[in-house]
Parts: sequence; C-alpha cells; structure tokens
Amino acid sequence: MTNLQTLAFFATPEHDCSYLSGKQATTMFADPKAKINNAIYSQLSELGFRRSGDHYYRPHCNDCKACTPIRVPVSEFRPSRSQKRILKKNQLVEYQIMTPDFHEDHYLLYEKYINERHADGDMYPPSREQYRSFLVESDANTQFVEFSLEGKLCGIAVTDQLEDGLSAIYTFFDPDYTDLSLGTYSVLWQINETLRRGQKYLYLGYFIKNCRKMTYKNQFKPFEARINDLWLSNEQLNKLILSAK
Repeated sequence: MTNLQTLAFFATPEHDCSYLSGKQATTMFADPKAKINNAIYSQLSELGFRRSGDHYYRPHCNDCKACTPIRVPVSEFRPSRSQKRILKKNQLVEYQIMTPDFHEDHYLLYEKYINERHADGDMYPPSREQYRSFLVESDANTQFVEFSLEGKLCGIAVTDQLEDGLSAIYTFFDPDYTDLSLGTYSVLWQINETLRRGQKYLYLGYFIKNCRKMTYKNQFKPFEARINDLWLSNEQLNKLILSAK
C-alpha cells in the first residue's frame, strides 16, 4: 500500500516557465502510477503540492523560489472592504454542489472563459479531452460548485476535499459577468464553506509576486505561506522581511 514514505517522485527536465517570462522551470511529480488516496493527497498539500488532473506536483527549480504555496486559515480570515462589496454584489447568486461529471454546459462555459481570458496560456486552445483530463477525471474527492444568477450558469469553482480543508483547484466563469468579480467571489465562497464544514484551511496554490495572474492570492488575509519547508503566518512573514532588510 502506498504511503508518503514509499511514494516515488520524479523531476522533469528544465522547460519554459509558464508564469515568468524568460525563466526555466523544473517540476517535481509524485509517481503517476501510484494510488494517491485522500490521506496522502492531504499530506502532499501540507508539503506544498498541487493537483492537476491525476498529477500531483510542485515546483522544483534550482535558481528560483518565486512559487510560494499559500493557504488561508479560515477561522482567522476577515474580508476587506472590497471583498465585502463583492459578497454584497453576489448576494443573489445561487450555488449547487455537484459531483465532477462531464456536462456540456460546463465545458462550453470553460471554453468561452479560456478563449476570452486566457488565450495566451497553456490551456489554449481548449478541448473536451483537455477539460476532462484537467478537471473531471481524477481519483480525488472533487466537487464542482455551480454559481448561477436568475437561472443562468455564470461560474464554476472546482474544489477538492482534504482532511484539513479544501483545495481551490480552478475557477472559470462567464466573461459577460466580469462586474460580479466571480473569481474573487468563488474564493470567498470556499473560505466560508471550509469554515462551515469545521475545517482549518483553504489551499490556494502558488502565489507568484511578479505574475499578474497570481497576485490576487495574497489579498485573502491573514494567509500563511510555505517558505523553507515551514508554513509562516503574516506576522512571521513580516518579521522575516524586516530581518532581511
């Protein structure tokens, strides 16, 4: 039986970084042939790993530490003024929690989102096969959260249930509803849902200071960041920054 001590890991050759232009990256993957149950997945998340489809990975770059795992201790979270406005703006939005099955309307929303918002990214051009492998087909305890307004599907948050919280895997939404800030709203919803379930953390993946698409993640405060194999609170991070000056 696979456990964290017997799980094998592999590193990719260097490749172009998806986040920072001109940088080379190396990625560490857990053995794709191994059976990763929820307990192991939760331990990997604690160690800074993320899931994409059936792959569990984390950055393993020699000369760059820009990718910082980040999580929100939900019982301590306090929404900012702008986040309170977003919650108020979305008070009529309804949600439905679903199993991670393929639905054509989900895919068409994903396709529209990628085409209009991320045509410069790794997931362009979208396809049903790519969508299935990325978000639908995995052994993780995954849930799709549908957001709708006046009966119209406007966004979906894909989230994984871990032993100590939730892991925000991906959110996509209808670009016609940009004024609702559904990306931010989905994180706020997941924070509240984690708290409702009596769990500790919402894992948000990697914060990358110089990557515009990732800078939103440190707006959910207080947060914890994993640096030098330790999860540090905002207070500890501030002390670390001051001591480095």
